[in-house]
Amino acid sequence: MTLGVLLGPQRLAPTIDQELSRWGIPGQLATITAGWQEREAEDDELQEFLGHRCVNLRLHARSDDVFGRDPELFQAHRAKQDTLRHLQDLYRGRLAHALDAARELAQAPAPSDLVEAEREAAVLALRLVDKQHLARTRKVQRQFELTYHPASRPAVDEHYRELRSILGECFALLIAGGHVASLLNRMRLFQLDTLLASLPRPLPVFAWSAGAMAITERVVLFHDSPPQGPGNAELLGHGLGLLPGIVVLPHARRRLRLDDRERVSLFARRFKPDRCVALDEGDRAVWNGREWSAGPSTRQLLPSGDVECIADLPESKEPVAQEARS
Repeated sequence: MTLGVLLGPQRLAPTIDQELSRWGIPGQLATITAGWQEREAEDDELQEFLGHRCVNLRLHARSDDVFGRDPELFQAHRAKQDTLRHLQDLYRGRLAHALDAARELAQAPAPSDLVEAEREAAVLALRLVDKQHLARTRKVQRQFELTYHPASRPAVDEHYRELRSILGECFALLIAGGHVASLLNRMRLFQLDTLLASLPRPLPVFAWSAGAMAITERVVLFHDSPPQGPGNAELLGHGLGLLPGIVVLPHARRRLRLDDRERVSLFARRFKPDRCVALDEGDRAVWNGREWSAGPSTRQLLPSGDVECIADLPESKEPVAQEARS
């Protein structure tokens, strides 16, 4: 991807209009609001804010149409999702034990060098649990694709061709938030990554909240103080992989105990070498096809336990040259 712009939440303090202006994006915009599920079409506020130049790709409605026309695919997809839910429950149990061990070691009454060596071993164990879960979820997804070939089924292919035609006439793709699993499933069904790669010219992508999470390599669910449960960050699975080397943390200020150095340190160490980036209102992180840059207020979680502005990354200011899309 030539340009990927990840933004903080847009509901209360939207900045997407500023970003489009910053990068010189004219004309028609494609939008994905499938994470809103049944409210997918309720995009009047976004349309008005961006000057009524958005074409909603309606991936949620399109998936309903596909499943209605192809009952076999629907049943297979539902079975796949049931399997993934069971795997998530099993993984969650293993993960809790591995996290407890890592946290207990931080309080161990022993020389610091010995504790650090054990903590590093505990982090490696955490990474192994995560890695195995990713491998298992990917295997389930791959088996579904190899068995049922969703991309070649007439109901999916019809929508795929229509989506490609729409995207070919747009100057950027905007991906909103909502339910990240629902959003990711719909983008996978219509092969959004393949769609974007097949276009005659690169299409800039702007995403926020769950949309930003879904297009990275690994989707991490997180909340240090949820209404229920222990608040352990967990991997949902692989994302679309459009943007490399980053773990996206929307609403970080509200969902993470950023003043808890031990929790921050363990989080950052667990997901190394990826950069764990907090995306609160007004924040931005930009991938230009080669490297990341960030806005002045955007922060990252560090293995030291600090949460600091990404001062070592320059601010991106160069506009993207735009040509009329075929």
